[in-house]
Amino acid sequence: MVVGDVTTGTDVLVIGAGPAGYVAAIRAGQLDLDITLVERDAYGGTCLNYGCIPSKALITATDIAHEAATAEEMGIHADPAIDLAGMMDWKDGVVDQLTGGVEKLCKANQVNLLEGTAHFVDENTVRVSHSGDGQGSESLEFEHAVIATGSRPIEIPNFEYGGEPVLDSKQALALESVPDSLVVVGAGYIGMELASVFAKLGTDVTVLEMLDSILPGYDADLKRPVKQRANDLGIDFEFGYTASEWHDRDGADGIRVVAEPAEQAAADGGSAETVEDERLELDAEKVLVAVGRQPVSDTLDLAEAGIETNDRGFIDTDSHARTNVDHIFAAGDVAGEPMLAHKGSAEGKVAAEVIAGEPAALDHQAMPAAVFTDPEIGTVGMTESEADEAGFEPVTGQFPFRASGRALTTGDADGFVKIVADDEDGYVLGASIVGPEASELIAELALAIELGATLEDVASTVHTHPTLSEAVMEAAENALGHAIHTLNR
Repeated sequence: MVVGDVTTGTDVLVIGAGPAGYVAAIRAGQLDLDITLVERDAYGGTCLNYGCIPSKALITATDIAHEAATAEEMGIHADPAIDLAGMMDWKDGVVDQLTGGVEKLCKANQVNLLEGTAHFVDENTVRVSHSGDGQGSESLEFEHAVIATGSRPIEIPNFEYGGEPVLDSKQALALESVPDSLVVVGAGYIGMELASVFAKLGTDVTVLEMLDSILPGYDADLKRPVKQRANDLGIDFEFGYTASEWHDRDGADGIRVVAEPAEQAAADGGSAETVEDERLELDAEKVLVAVGRQPVSDTLDLAEAGIETNDRGFIDTDSHARTNVDHIFAAGDVAGEPMLAHKGSAEGKVAAEVIAGEPAALDHQAMPAAVFTDPEIGTVGMTESEADEAGFEPVTGQFPFRASGRALTTGDADGFVKIVADDEDGYVLGASIVGPEASELIAELALAIELGATLEDVASTVHTHPTLSEAVMEAAENALGHAIHTLNR
């Protein structure tokens, strides 16, 4: 059907159906608002379709294969055969189940779903262009809007996406065959997660990073077990280099990735004019570029609505998720760091509730983060140095997983739980975990911060034995000076 110049109206317009957008739409529907959700690609956004969910599915699958193949110490001798097509089918089934569920939940909460690409005409109107020949476009007037258009991978010069052999994370998660060799550009969380996946599939992996270590922004003691595990998997690292170009190999299969010293690249403004013997050349079948993500804000004609962005393209918001235009809100990656799906969902809920007149506001002090590397990392709240800079007198407690009976029974006892509290009153200020199930364990400490719990509260809460969560209790006890299963500070 050709929609033409039809104009319709809605109380609340949400642009983007990722974890921020669909959550905002469902919450608005629960609050009896007339809500329209516009999505141009797939319900669930990047997270459900091309990021969080498919990557974690492949991480789980490759972990199972790797653990089975390396369990000789447990008396298990196996040589798993990996059917990549079957693995991808299973992964796609998980994705389809979740995205289908999002669509059903939206409809059940009276959300009007509209497929197309929205851009602002003015501060109360968007134009929605429908895909497909002859589908046309329509105008949509709104009283309030929530922008939740997410983010996309950053491109670097000479490594434009669009087809193999240069891959972004979305393409890497949909490969039909396992590459013999892979260069990963970027040692952030996406690069490190996928490097481990492919190493466990049998790929020779080299990670190229312009800085001097993996996972920028994380403390060295958290990164150390991850780097060691990566070394054990056979992953090679080249630090201090920037990828400058790639080309086909003369008379041989695959490509050659050329890199130059990061300092030289910065001095040259990113050019490849470097002394030949300072260059690094890496041969591989494919190259995965994972140097970060940028907001999708340049397709919306935001200026037509008077919406301002910062110099990185993010839309600044206040504690109510409002932009500089009072009745227009932003949530999720497009609203800035940290670019986390659960942070976007929290912002989406707040936006919907504020629109409905509810007393809602954002509070990021207990916002957890997780990296699904091997082993996992989980963090929340302040580090010890951040607590000190904020004027607290921090006290810390730590418990190693090598002292955890449950961790030892899993065969995975690398890492630790560290808790940070105020020495004066005992309030928990932050925590960091590296080790098995860190992404799950960090939730207890996020709740502790949210509720204003003290070290004594955490330490005196009886934890089931034998479980990994006992390490959280023991870390709190260690900070108090009476841990049982580790030496006290």
